[in-house]
Amino acid sequence: MGQLPSSLLQSLQNLKGYSEAAFIAAHENATQLTSIRLNSAKPVVVENISHTVPWCSTGFYLNERPSFTLDPLFHAGAYYVQEASSMFLETAMKQTVNLSQSLKVLDLCAAPGGKSTLIQSLLNEQSFLVSNEVIKTRVTILAENIAKWGAANVVVTNNDPKDFQRLQNYFDVIVVDAPCSGSGLFRKDAAAINEWSENNVLLCSQRQQRILADVLPALKEDGILIYSTCSYSQAEDETIVDWLMTTCNMETVKLPLQEDWGIVETRSQQQQGFGYRFYPDKVKGEGFFLTVLKKHQHNYNAVTTKNTKANAEKITATEAAVIKPYLKQPDDFFFIKQQTTILALPLCLQPELENLQLSLYIKKAGVKLGTVIRNELIPEHELAISCILNSKLPSVTADEVTALQYLRRQDVNIETGLKGWALICYKNLPLGWIKILPNRINNYYPTGWRIVNK
Repeated sequence: MGQLPSSLLQSLQNLKGYSEAAFIAAHENATQLTSIRLNSAKPVVVENISHTVPWCSTGFYLNERPSFTLDPLFHAGAYYVQEASSMFLETAMKQTVNLSQSLKVLDLCAAPGGKSTLIQSLLNEQSFLVSNEVIKTRVTILAENIAKWGAANVVVTNNDPKDFQRLQNYFDVIVVDAPCSGSGLFRKDAAAINEWSENNVLLCSQRQQRILADVLPALKEDGILIYSTCSYSQAEDETIVDWLMTTCNMETVKLPLQEDWGIVETRSQQQQGFGYRFYPDKVKGEGFFLTVLKKHQHNYNAVTTKNTKANAEKITATEAAVIKPYLKQPDDFFFIKQQTTILALPLCLQPELENLQLSLYIKKAGVKLGTVIRNELIPEHELAISCILNSKLPSVTADEVTALQYLRRQDVNIETGLKGWALICYKNLPLGWIKILPNRINNYYPTGWRIVNK
């Protein structure tokens, strides 16, 4: 690892919990930490687990880092590989949000999907999540990871923070894991050291303020904002807390901590707002900062929504009869058609969908079921890996070798008396669709998702 920037070390001198010698030692002797978060909707036994992440009920450290690419359970959405410190979002939400209520939640800077999948796991079935990514090239991987997680109550969007002003006082919770200078990830990405500069910290701080100012009108009065960075710099952390409290009429929420977690509670300089710092010499995780704020009354200028018509049509009774046997609880969903593809969305989204369509660019909503042709469903991959799938559909079980052949989109050979469409499963989790013909099995794993390494 390269030498830590002296200007960064100097800027941290007076911060609570900072010990320069221990901080430097933690970077020089960095041990590789690997952590995953299990998908409670897709229960499996995962080997190689060392111990739990104390602030996340489904988070675990691994004894060693395996090849996730070559683990079929990873592709089935059984778990998400996520840095342990950032899983503190679970504790922050559980302590400040009534998760038993019906909630509208926005994850503003969501790609590649770690925090969104965590949030979704905490929400009840009457709630929904808008998972947004500003950068167009990163939306595809976000949509893929949301699909693998299997949830139907998520809408993936590709919008600028300012676009959400069309949804004023709309969200109960907004999570902003802001773009930052990245000093908290120096141990994982040594190249980031060379890219770090005081000027970049300042630019990031200004951008963070702009992002927050743009999106805050969409937060309800008394709504919760969770702001986080992977930066140690005060300008991107406590200074932002002061700015939110002074300029945006917000107050921070104190989070009770377990002492043995090693998380440091800090107070901002001007307003004494609460923030939470993760130092790698004190926690089993990387550098991270999080704060929770409650919004007080604020007057915003109204933003006019574009008067365009939502482009979704209802399905026919015949199409409904074809698709319903594929679903676990079909009466919990409503169905729309985009061109020829039928989507299933939870009933809680029905009164909201048109509003979202008129206000935002939607990349993905609900679960794609497939296309009905001559009273037969040509199923989409999303349906196979979703949590709304009827578990009694025809399926075949694959061993690890066959599962990897399938995930590489190679030919697979399985002895079965089944014919037609079937799920191919590994350790009871569907990997996708195959079509069993008299003389061969067709592999329908998505080409863009296939494993390409050896």
